Amino acid sequence: MLVSPQRGRVGSIRGGVAVLAFLFWIFWFLGWPVVGQARADEVIRVGMSAALSGPAQALGQGMKAGIEAYFASVNRAGGVHGRRLELIVRDDAYEPGRTGAIVRQLIDVEKVFAILGNPGTPTAAITVPIANAQHVPFVAPFTGAGLLRRTPPDRYVFNLRASYAQETAEMVRGLTKEAGIRPSEIAFFTQNDAYGDAGYQGALAALRDAGYAQAAELPHARYQRNTLDVEGALARLLDPSLHPRAIIMIGAYAPCAKFISLARREGMRALFVNVSFVLGNMLNRALGPAGEGVVVTQVVPPLDAPLPVLKEYQAEVPAAEASFVSLEGFLAAKLFVAGLLRAGPGATREQFVDALETGAPLDLGIGPLPALSRTRHQISDRVWPTVLRGGRVQTLKSWSELRGRAGGGS
Repeated sequence: MLVSPQRGRVGSIRGGVAVLAFLFWIFWFLGWPVVGQARADEVIRVGMSAALSGPAQALGQGMKAGIEAYFASVNRAGGVHGRRLELIVRDDAYEPGRTGAIVRQLIDVEKVFAILGNPGTPTAAITVPIANAQHVPFVAPFTGAGLLRRTPPDRYVFNLRASYAQETAEMVRGLTKEAGIRPSEIAFFTQNDAYGDAGYQGALAALRDAGYAQAAELPHARYQRNTLDVEGALARLLDPSLHPRAIIMIGAYAPCAKFISLARREGMRALFVNVSFVLGNMLNRALGPAGEGVVVTQVVPPLDAPLPVLKEYQAEVPAAEASFVSLEGFLAAKLFVAGLLRAGPGATREQFVDALETGAPLDLGIGPLPALSRTRHQISDRVWPTVLRGGRVQTLKSWSELRGRAGGGS
């Protein structure tokens, strides 16, 4: 029987369509991607290595809560270009020895698109080289250390917050220019690691810039990370030959709270000034009445600030769970999503980085911000001083409010 060439062609076309349909069904059944089709369950997986246990657990838990709150709001609205967001968190207990394995597992096994919001300087020191080597974006870590702020910046590292150098520069300016404290009347209490060193060196640089050449000779006491062993440091600063009127503190909230409580019990009347990592809300809770007049610089707005992002945040986070840390997590997630939206549907990691580096302004709801670019990978330089008063964390409108409150040593 003869078959016309035309019928043969039609049969071949029909057969080809049947094969394509069969392959399409197989790919869909196995969960393989089909070109041109966006799967309804496609997820952008994001990783975080954080302290969920141990003395610094409030950091990890707060950042996790803030990021998840913002991700939930985005997912309810349809996701990012139709894709849902998922945060995968692993507990490193604020121990850098655990961080490397966790970050590699998040990248190699969990296949995360980016690492977001990791708290801590010693842990960041492990994460940065891994992120750079594997070309994975490391966005908005909860640390102000200089190792994440190189010049020129690392391509894959983007910061949300002001640096510790900027926080301590504001402390030095406020104490010496407004609060009436001489540079020679300042002392330091710091954590004995990369975090403590970052804040300490930033303060020394600020003092030298202010014309005080003897900054490195100022009293300096240290304690071991993840411990409450502060008695030796306190004894050092209670030395009768020293009379510090202000102590700049670079530590975690629990040891700083213990140091302040013991120091006041011993009669020390110095001003205690802490960087944001100390968690103002947690420090206030731990100190109780002993916290009156303690200063904490913040790198996110006060929770009662009349800013658009605070309305978003308050709508997503219950008042009982509100804190500076979860607000920073919320803003970190907002920055990450803004980059994804700008990068477009199906963006790769490289396209995400390129999108953040375009130099176009990003609106996070906290007021005007510098634009990110190839030479600038930090979006905020703002520092908000706060003070513990009447059992609350309140905005410190002027450092001059503290004038005359520092009486020196015991």
